[in-house]
Amino acid sequence: MPYEIDFLRAGDSNGDAIVVKWGESKYADFYLNVVDGGFTDTGDQIIAHIEQYHSNRAVIANVVLTHADNDHATGLIKLLEHPYFTIQTLWMNRPWDYFDEVLDKFHGLYTREGLIRKMREMHPYLVEMEKIAERRGIAIRAPLQGAQIGAFTVLAPSRARYVALIPDLEKTPPSYASDSASTLGGIFGSALKNIVEKIKERLDLETLDNNPPATSASNESSVIQMGTFGTERVVLTGDVGPEGLDEAARYAESIYLQIQPNLIQIPHHGSRRNVTSAVLNRWLGSYPSSRRGDAIASVGKDESRSPRAKVANAFVRRGFDVYKTNTGWVNFHSGYDRRSNMGYATTVPFSPDVED
Repeated sequence: MPYEIDFLRAGDSNGDAIVVKWGESKYADFYLNVVDGGFTDTGDQIIAHIEQYHSNRAVIANVVLTHADNDHATGLIKLLEHPYFTIQTLWMNRPWDYFDEVLDKFHGLYTREGLIRKMREMHPYLVEMEKIAERRGIAIRAPLQGAQIGAFTVLAPSRARYVALIPDLEKTPPSYASDSASTLGGIFGSALKNIVEKIKERLDLETLDNNPPATSASNESSVIQMGTFGTERVVLTGDVGPEGLDEAARYAESIYLQIQPNLIQIPHHGSRRNVTSAVLNRWLGSYPSSRRGDAIASVGKDESRSPRAKVANAFVRRGFDVYKTNTGWVNFHSGYDRRSNMGYATTVPFSPDVED
């Protein structure tokens, strides 16, 4: 089945905005998915992109919000409001849908109604997307493990893990767990942030932390999708961390999906907290390796440090050419003709000097 995927540059800093097209015919009967919408201004960019390359009266089968962070969510509001696009289904996880299951994890000051109200107050853009969908007759569904979103299967999060993450989401009220949490702050934390030491890597020597500091609960709640297009596999990861990647791999294997992708989105713009050697070996294979596929990091125009060098190196040594969106949007395609007047994206080279 032919497909093409455009990874748009979502603003000056990092954000995600992805347009996917697939279908049996090169010229008609195609489907569109939009995955994440970047920041507010990115919404206009997505609309213009779809109008130019697809249709000014496009039918969008699915709009998918991977998780409730601003750099993924707010641009979708403009897309949902666009009067000339028909949007069939909005996929997003709303923490208040599970209030009865998490109420006992929060301080007793919250009643059932109070917790719902507080969660909604802290997610105004999700509430706005919900209202627009209801007004325009767009179905809302939860992108949880096992859901089928067109050609994509949701591998994570499972319902149980998403519910378990809710008390620790940054935008939900403080849970009991936060009472005992301690952080390194003050002048010591500031000083550590300013220290950057370089170490050496080789194609046969990796320095990724196999037990990195945990990424946020919000990032770990990211939707991981695998698209299957004939013999090709595409994995979209949002900002997920090692926990979610591991859960996704276990689920894919349980339903007999081959998990090694031809194209994979590098999680969280290439952050060092989101991948480990072990989880990458499981998804991509061991290293060093000859070419296996492509990997891309969604990177903003002014974000020079992403993806981190040791993360980009980890994909390169496993046989994946690495691309990033800081100079403009990047298109991958199979079965569709190459668009006219398109240049060729440059790859991120292997760097022996990486941050410690």
